[in-house]
Amino acid sequence: MSFPSAFALLLCALGLQSSCVCADEALQNRGHDPFFQISSAIGNCPEPLGPRVSEAEWKGESHHRVEHGSDCWLEGRCRLPSAFEYDDEIAESTRRRLQWLSSSLPAWQHSTLWVTVYERWIVVQGCVAPDFPSRAFLSALREVPDVLQVSDETTANPKRTIPYRLFRR
Repeated sequence: MSFPSAFALLLCALGLQSSCVCADEALQNRGHDPFFQISSAIGNCPEPLGPRVSEAEWKGESHHRVEHGSDCWLEGRCRLPSAFEYDDEIAESTRRRLQWLSSSLPAWQHSTLWVTVYERWIVVQGCVAPDFPSRAFLSALREVPDVLQVSDETTANPKRTIPYRLFRR
């Protein structure tokens, strides 16, 4: 039995979860959440929707972003007033971490992956080779400063299962 990722559960709770969304819905990265492709070795890997949302989804999500973005700071657990303020810094640190992993764990590049940084979470989506070093790769991303959680939404068999929402051009 496959459990939905925490990111998918969050989207589902916000009413944003569906299997596919088409580009004609004016999808945009309205929250400017870092979203970038980190590898491209596996052909025909479907592109994830990532943080692209419609205007209606954005309006539905805005309350959550305000409330949950500031909880950490209000509770005195964070140095910045919003969890989202960490995301650009986490994205940059993730890029540096991936450069280091290119020499210390080069097998991670046998993949086609995208990363979204959202509210101090790193969400990894895409396709991996059957021998992909998932445990070591995800563990290395968890070591990026200020990251709360790393969510693995990858598949070694994209013809059978895709564990993320798809972006259709």
